[in-house]
Amino acid sequence: MVQSPHLGLLFLAVTLVHSSEGHAKVFTRCQLSRELLRYNFPRALIPTWVCLIEHMISRTTEKITNHNNSYSSYGLFQINNKDWCKKGRKGGNCNMKCEDLLNEDLADDVRCAKRVYDRIGFKAWPSSYSYCKQKNLPDISRC
Repeated sequence: MVQSPHLGLLFLAVTLVHSSEGHAKVFTRCQLSRELLRYNFPRALIPTWVCLIEHMISRTTEKITNHNNSYSSYGLFQINNKDWCKKGRKGGNCNMKCEDLLNEDLADDVRCAKRVYDRIGFKAWPSSYSYCKQKNLPDISRC
């Protein structure tokens, strides 16, 4: 059986495309802190953001939380499809697909999370925020 050299290249290309799409990332506390700083979150609020994210989803980008079958929250910032994104198509107040919140690329997630925060503040994440207000915030001073 003779194999075409193009077949090998096609397989490699398909493998590379597949491996670059849709992968989730799990951040350490310090990685998350540095990433938030890189995206210009105010330094004073980083411990609160880290606490919220840890409480909601343990610092992973692929989490989907279903809320009593009425709506779902997506990604690192748990942005909901009730107000901010739409499943399967662009929409909501962030004009984005919810599925785009589930990958390693945080640029769109950050834009939407900042929009949510600018409009509602941490009240957009009520259970996590009340948890974080009553706890010592994570120490990120060694990050």
